[in-house]
Amino acid sequence: MENCWTSNKPINGLRHFVLVNETKEKGNMIFLLVSVIDSEINLKVTYGELINSGNWKKGWLNLTKIESITKEYADYKICKKVEGIDEIFVNQDSLFNIS
Repeated sequence: MENCWTSNKPINGLRHFVLVNETKEKGNMIFLLVSVIDSEINLKVTYGELINSGNWKKGWLNLTKIESITKEYADYKICKKVEGIDEIFVNQDSLFNIS
């Protein structure tokens, strides 16, 4: 699975994400994506959403700063109203497991 992904629309103002963990929940493959700019911005997506929804592009698209970090990000950092995942757990076979 590709590790780097670009969201077609900003998520809390950011668009570049990295896949740090894969799990199975209720028979579905779930991927934990974390922003490369801010680890507080993370989300779980299903395989279908990541691959087939049209919301994501494999790899990091070369975007201007204003396209990749929007005003929504500054608003998020000020308010922190969006709930995310409290802790990030990385599987033993993840590229990001450094222990």
